[in-house]
Amino acid sequence: MDQLLNFFVSNAYADSTASLPGAGQQGSSFSFLIMFAVFFVFIYFVIWRPQNKRAKEQQNLLNSLAKGDEVLTAGGLLGRIVKISGQYITLSIANNVDIVMQKSAIVNVMPKGTLKTME
Repeated sequence: MDQLLNFFVSNAYADSTASLPGAGQQGSSFSFLIMFAVFFVFIYFVIWRPQNKRAKEQQNLLNSLAKGDEVLTAGGLLGRIVKISGQYITLSIANNVDIVMQKSAIVNVMPKGTLKTME
């Protein structure tokens, strides 16, 4: 049991180099740099990289939109794209009901025929 405890908790010994000025500072600054580097690697792989991946997927989705696609908006509306002009699309959500909205509001492209199965 002592060996297991010693593995997780190190023993504390008196500092024999306390009389030498700056003797203990070099190890702590090096460990601080290592900790700092590990922190940035962690931030990169946990936060920054997945966010960039999602943004790239969303941009590819918006660039692939075409007239006639059935889409789902961020507000939960289902509709068919009638017209695309720049950053805006015209979405047909019912017979003779068209709305104009930003492309960025599109969150998913639905399979063809989704709207017909809902009616």
